[in-house]
Parts: sequence; structure tokens; C-alpha cells
Amino acid sequence: MDVSTCLKSLLLAIRQYRNNRSALNASQLQKHIEDVSGLKCGGVLFSGQVLPSECLSGLMEVAGDPNTSHVLTGSIISLLAQFASDGEAKEALHSSYNFTGTLAAIIHCNRSTPEEPLVLQCLNVLQRLTYNVRTLHCASHIHELISFLMQHVQSNNDDIVKACLGLMANLCRHDISVQSHIKSQSNVKAFYRALINFLGHNCLTVVVFALSILSSLTLNEEVGQKLFNAKNIHQTFQLIFNITVNGDGTLTRNYAVDLLVDLLKNPKIADYLTKYKHLSVCLSEVLGLLHSKDPDTASKVMELLVSLCSVPVLRKLVCETILRPPAPRLQPGTRKGVQARGSEPSLALVHWVTSPLDGPEQCYMQALSLLAELFEEAIDSSLCSSAQSFVELLLQEVLGLLQSPDSTEGDQMLKKRCLRAGCVVDFLLVLCGDDALRMLVSQRLSPEVCVSQVELLLSYSQDLSGSTCTTSNYHLSQVCSEVVLKTLELMSHLRQQMPDMETSFYRILQDQRMVTPLSLALTSNCREHVQVALRMLFEAAPLPNFPSVILGDSIAANNAYRQKDSELSIRSISANEDVSFVGKSFPTVHAEPSGSAYQSIDSLIEKLQNGVEEKVRDVHMSEIIDVYEQKLSALACKEGHLQDLLEAKARALSQADRFIAQYRRQRAQAEAEARKLASLLKDTERKKEDLQTELNDHLLEVERLKSDSQQLLEHNSRLQAVADQHQELKGTYNQLLSRYDKSEGMLKELQAAHISLNQQAEGLRKTNEGLKLQQERTLAEVADKEQQIKSLKTDVQEKERKITGLQNDLRRHEEQIHEMEENISILRKELNKTEQARKDTSIKASSLELQKSQLEAKLEKMEEELGKHTQMIAMIHSLSSGKLKGDITANLSL
Repeated sequence: MDVSTCLKSLLLAIRQYRNNRSALNASQLQKHIEDVSGLKCGGVLFSGQVLPSECLSGLMEVAGDPNTSHVLTGSIISLLAQFASDGEAKEALHSSYNFTGTLAAIIHCNRSTPEEPLVLQCLNVLQRLTYNVRTLHCASHIHELISFLMQHVQSNNDDIVKACLGLMANLCRHDISVQSHIKSQSNVKAFYRALINFLGHNCLTVVVFALSILSSLTLNEEVGQKLFNAKNIHQTFQLIFNITVNGDGTLTRNYAVDLLVDLLKNPKIADYLTKYKHLSVCLSEVLGLLHSKDPDTASKVMELLVSLCSVPVLRKLVCETILRPPAPRLQPGTRKGVQARGSEPSLALVHWVTSPLDGPEQCYMQALSLLAELFEEAIDSSLCSSAQSFVELLLQEVLGLLQSPDSTEGDQMLKKRCLRAGCVVDFLLVLCGDDALRMLVSQRLSPEVCVSQVELLLSYSQDLSGSTCTTSNYHLSQVCSEVVLKTLELMSHLRQQMPDMETSFYRILQDQRMVTPLSLALTSNCREHVQVALRMLFEAAPLPNFPSVILGDSIAANNAYRQKDSELSIRSISANEDVSFVGKSFPTVHAEPSGSAYQSIDSLIEKLQNGVEEKVRDVHMSEIIDVYEQKLSALACKEGHLQDLLEAKARALSQADRFIAQYRRQRAQAEAEARKLASLLKDTERKKEDLQTELNDHLLEVERLKSDSQQLLEHNSRLQAVADQHQELKGTYNQLLSRYDKSEGMLKELQAAHISLNQQAEGLRKTNEGLKLQQERTLAEVADKEQQIKSLKTDVQEKERKITGLQNDLRRHEEQIHEMEENISILRKELNKTEQARKDTSIKASSLELQKSQLEAKLEKMEEELGKHTQMIAMIHSLSSGKLKGDITANLSL
């Protein structure tokens, strides 16, 4: 079953369930949801077409209904949660379909039973959906969601606590309205105390969440200044680096890196980090993570390094660590994983820069941004020459990324390729800041690569402007225009070293297709884009064939579009504020400078204000409406574009007539001025002859003055040489005098040391003789003790032999007892005697064992004394050998 058929069946099941909420319809809807979840249809669902939009709006309405069963709601949330990791789908769920408000409403409806699995599922999906995305404070049920999170951070369920803290960290980050709302709550102090208590939690994820919330809320307040002061901040740094290097999960590492990035924006904390004593070791271990095979981990590490480069001192340290020639930086106590990662993070950066386009987009973008930061620092420092070999290796890989994009690729791949090409050009522009590196780039980069890329992007941008005016086409056209202008700026830097590049540069500037990139950049809200466009306009304005009139008309049209866009945005916002929660069946459409967007938004506002809900009852009819809407919007866009071109041509013709009349007037004025200049030229020639004679007299006088000054300079140089010799002799005399004083002082010190060493040697000789006598006595005592030990051993052996004999006798008596059982009554007395003898024998044996243990204890004491004596003998020998070496060294020094 294809995607279109599945979506039609899903929409029909949604309508049947909304008309009749029976168990059969609910099961049918759940079955269709499972069928759609098994298909990879994210691109179709969020394409903006009518059928997928109606399906998503219907699913939102069913999930947001409090009467819907938890099982069905959970299935819908699971289906939509699959797309929370995709960037465009996440943005559409967040902004166009208000998925955040729907989940917040579900949590609000189930606030009395927070232990429900549905609540935990909503919290986890919200945490993924709001990560690095700003939530509108005016969205539905956001205040209730914040109150729920503040209330349940102290829950007994660890999963609920972790999800609440993670979601709260996302909402608080970079959102002043949410922070102000939390601070205005009555229980904010208790909330702060709970967060501070979480800093001692055994789960590192909880600790990072709590620190992130506290940094967002209290960093610039008294609580934050106490929490992140000079005493505690070093522990925070160590915790963040430990989690970044040794963290088991990507989630905890991402939040730890985000926390450090946010803290570095505070100048005081950034200064604390520069003084952190373990920073170099931590930085080396963090750089080891670049060798990881996980692109998400590498991307987050590079994001951390880019943020470190925002601090000048840290940027220098990062640059030296990465670009310095490889040296062993690992400590003996590092983990095995770190040791196996390698010691050259620069090679890992090259690997991530050349990663494939279908991988994570942030990975190669962050790698190129980091390289640009590093080489900006290297150019300003002394590392540029040492990193030249690395630049040669890097250019071989990077220049291969500037290959011309294939027009047969999809829009998504083309956008990724253009974004990466823009970052590559930014990096090459940084390299052009140094003369040697610019020469290296000019040797490796051919003009054909730049020209082919610009030509293809210009033609593709032209096709986009002439096709259907959709949001994706508008954004893609902007990206292509930015890459074109950056490539032209690179060509302007390299045109002095490459003559062919200069010719191509001026030829492209006079192309009429350059109007679109220049007009988009000049009307952009990005400062860098405007500056690049102004630099290119400064180069292109004096050229004869530059289309300045068309550029002005295009800029005026863009300004008109932006003004209309802002008016429509204000109208849509005011209309959305008056709409109830039932109006979710109509997805919010963002206004872009296109006719289809304007018409759809106007119709949507009219429907919402009149309170009319028009539903398409037939799926085929919705598809037909979608097709005709697209055709009408394309025709309207083309008609507006042609009207703009006609107006531009008319203005160009009128301007040409004005230029012709102006040229005739200027020519008559020029002829009159030429006649005046001819008369002035004759007067100046006469004055020139008079001045020439005066100049010859002055030149003769100057020659005489030069000869006199030359003689004075020679005499002055001879005097200066004599003065220099005098100063040199005076300096050598002072040096010799100071050396003599030092030598005399050293001689006196050595004599005093010699006398003291002689006295010490005499004392050591006497102690050595006494120790020798003591050693002889000790050896004699040791020999006596050894003889006693031997005699005791022989006695013990004899007694053991007697014991064995007695035991043998005892065995024989027992055998006799068994043989003489018939005479047991007669021989009982003898048996008692034998028993008594056996007891005496055992008593004697136990006494002998006791004597044996005592003798062994004495033997151990003797051995301990013997060990002490041997240690004393060794000390005596070492002292005597040390004294002899001291005498020898003293004699040698004297």
C-alpha cells in the first residue's frame, strides 16, 4: 500500500471516529495509525499539501480531546514522536500544528494522575520536541505545564523527576518570558531549594538538568553568584568535563555541553575557566572524542570547541592544542578509551569535514566553523607557519567539496550542498587573510571551479524564482544567493594572483542574474550578508553593463513583499488569538513572499473570524483543490514577476532618454571647458620656463649643501665609532671586575665548606669504628643463637620420634583388646592401666607441643633481631661508602 492510499484511509478513519466515538472506530483508527507508522512518510506528511495537513490536524484534534482513550492517544503521540528528531518536521510540529500545546493540554487533563504512562510519554516527547527550540510563551497550557513541572520535580518516581527537569531546562533556556513567569511564582524559593538538593543526586543526568535550570534562572542573581562563585565553579567545570568525556549517554553529554556553552557567555565565568588548572588536560581528553564514530558526539564536542573559541584566551589554547605539531599529551592514568583515540585531532576534523551529505548536517558545519575560528587565531599568532603542512592536506580535501551541485538532486540535498559550500568558502576567505596561505589557495583552486559553481547556482536560482513560489523555494533561493556572493568575494580576494579569475569576476558581476542575489542580500536582516553585498556592489557599480536600474526595482519589490509579509503576520496573529481550541483542524501557515501563501492565509483568517469550519468531505476533491491552488498560485506569481519586469523595462527606457540628454549637455560644457583649459595651458608653460631657471639655481645650491653634509656625516661616523669602542672597553672592564669579586667570594665559601667537610669526615670515621665493633659483637651473639636453635631442633625431633613410638604401642594394645574380647573381664584392670599410660603419654605430648611453640616463638624473635642487625650493618656500609664518595667529590672540587 502506497503512502497516498494510507493517508486517505487514515483521514477517513479520523472522520468516522470523530462522528462516532465507538470502540470499533477507535480500533480501526489505531490500526491505520500503525500502518502509517510503518511507512517512511515524513517527507510527505510535512510537505504542506492538503491531504497530509488534514491528517495531521485530525490527529492533533483526536489526541487533544480529553474523551479519547489513553491507548489511542499514546499511539498518535508515538507516531508523531518518530519525526521529532528531523529538523523540518520538528519545526512544523512545533509551529504549524501546535504539537507542544496539544501535549501540554494532555498533561494538564491528567495532572491528577502523574504516574500514568501517558503523562511520562508526553513529558519525554516534549523534552525531545523543545530541545534547542524556543517555545512561544503565549501557547496553550504553557503556564499550567510550568506549574506542573515545578510541582512534580520532587516526585518519588525518578523517571518523572528526570523528564520534568529535562523539559524545564529546555523551556528556561534562552527564554526570558518563561524565566520571568517562574520567578513570579509563589513557590519559587522551594523550587530553588529542590534544585540545589538535586546537585547531590547520584544520577549525573539529574545533576546536569538542575545546574542548567539554575544557570538559566539565577546566573545574574544573588543565588547564582553564590552557586557559581570562584570556590564552586571549579567543581562545576570538572563535573561538566567528566560527563563530556566519560558520559555513557548522548543526552547527558548534550546537556552538559549546552550548560558550559551558556556559562561561557558570562564574562566572569569565562575568566574563571581560563584560570582552571586542569583545563589543558580536560581539553586534550575532549579533543579525543573527535575520533569517536558517533557523529552526534563529535558534533556536540565541536560545538563546545567553537564556544570556547569565543573567549580569546581559550581560543589561543584550543588553537595551540589542535594545530601544534603532534606530541604525546596523554597522562599515565587516562582511560583505555582515551588512549586508543589517537593524538591528532586535526585529522579527525578533516574526517568530519568530508563526511557525506546524507549524514548529520551539524557535523560538517561545526567542523568548518571550528576550522575557521582556529585559522583566524593562527593567522594572528605564530602558528601559521607550523600549520602550513596541515593546510595543504586540508585544501586537498576541502576543495573537493566545491564541486558543482547536480541539478537532478532533490531540493533537500541541494540545500545541504549549498550550505556546506558556503561554509567552505567562509573558511577559504579566512585563509586569504594571510599572504602565504592566500598564495597556497590560489595555487590549488582553479577559476573554473568557482565560475561553474556560480553559473549553476545563478541558473538554478533563476529557475526557482520563475517556478511555483513556495516557502521551500524561497529559502533555497536565499541559500543559493548567499553562496554566490561568498564565492564572488573569494574570487575578488584571489584575482590579483590569478588573472583568469579577475576576468571571470568582472564578467559575472555584469550578468543580469546577479540582481536576485544582490537584492536579497541588501534587504536581508543579517549584517554580514548586507556587508558582502555592499562590497560586491562597490566593485560592480562602475562597470558599464551593470543592471543598476533593475537592481533598484528588485530591491523595492523585496521591500514591498517584506512589508506585506509583516502585515499578514500581524493579522494572522490577531486572528489566532480569537480562535478556540476547536480550530486545530486548520494548520497555521507561515506567510512568505508568495501569492499562494497570501491567498491561503487570507482565506484562513476569513474562515476563523466568521467561525465557519469548512471540511472537505471527499478526499479526491481535496486533491483536486490542491492541484488548482498550486497552478493558480504559480500563475499569479509569474504574472506579478512579469509585471515587475515590464515596469523595470519602462523605467530603464525613460532613464536612458534622460542619460542621452544629459550626455549632450555635458558634451557642450566639456568643449567650453577645453577652450578655457587651452588658454590656461599657455600661461602655465610661460610660468614653467621662469620656474625652471629658478629651479636650476636651487639645484646647484642643494648640491653644495649635500657635499658639506656628507663631510660632516663622515666625521660624525668616525667620532661615533670611537665612542662605541670606548663604551665596549668600559663594559668589558666592569664585567671582569664583577667576575673577580664573585670568584673571591666563591673561594672563601669553598674554604669554609672544606673545613666543615673535614670535621664531618672525622666524626664519621669514629662512628664507623664504633659500629664495626658493635657489628662483631652482634655476629658472635647471632652465632650462639643459631647453635641454640639447632640443639632445640634436635630435641624436638627426638621427642617427635618418641611420640610416634608411643602411638605404635597404642595401636598394638588396641589390636590385643580386639583379639581378647572373651577375656575382657579378666583383663579390665590391665586395660585401665594401659589407658592411664596413654593419657600420661598424651599429656607429655601436649607439653612437648607447648615447648615446641615456645621455641618457635623464640626462634622468630631471634630472626627479627638478626634482621635488625643486618639492616644496621647495611646502614653502616652505606654510610661508609657515602663518606668515601663525599671525600672524593670534595677533593675533586678543590
